[in-house]
Amino acid sequence: MRIFFRVLPWLILLVAGYFFISKKFSISTSVESKHQLLVEKIEAIGKLELVRYQISDVLEHKNKTDFLPEASVLLIVKAEAVGCIDLTKITREDINVEADTAVVNLPQPEICYVKIDHKNSRVYDTKMAYFREAKLVDEAYKAAEQKITSEVKKSDILAQTKTNAASVLKPIIEGLGYKNVRLTFN
Repeated sequence: MRIFFRVLPWLILLVAGYFFISKKFSISTSVESKHQLLVEKIEAIGKLELVRYQISDVLEHKNKTDFLPEASVLLIVKAEAVGCIDLTKITREDINVEADTAVVNLPQPEICYVKIDHKNSRVYDTKMAYFREAKLVDEAYKAAEQKITSEVKKSDILAQTKTNAASVLKPIIEGLGYKNVRLTFN
């Protein structure tokens, strides 16, 4: 029993010292973000989005250098492309009304945007990238965006936008009391 009372103060001192040192030298991480937002520009947008393509791309991007091994990344990229018509380009001269007939000359359809959905895109694999990985992935995403944009331009998105414009706008104009509605594109 004497040994217990001799060891007990040392044990208490050791436990108290451990808690003191662990609290004093523990690594605590706190996150602090300070934002100062500034609205740079406000635009009135009159673009009527009429078709949206959802696109998937599997991309293998390689980076070859003379003195380092070939680095590669494999991405699964999700993107979307939207076709629209800019209604702000319509002027009074583009609308002709005679009795129960309305002729509306619409602007040519355009691709509003092509953007990568980073939330649903994934880096599937990297090989030999090491310290170059961030740059390699960034280059791969840029290459994917360029390729998707060029393929969207080759697709029938603009023709689909024209078709959808007719199916959306014609009933609206007919609802205004015009029996004959003709939509043209200049």
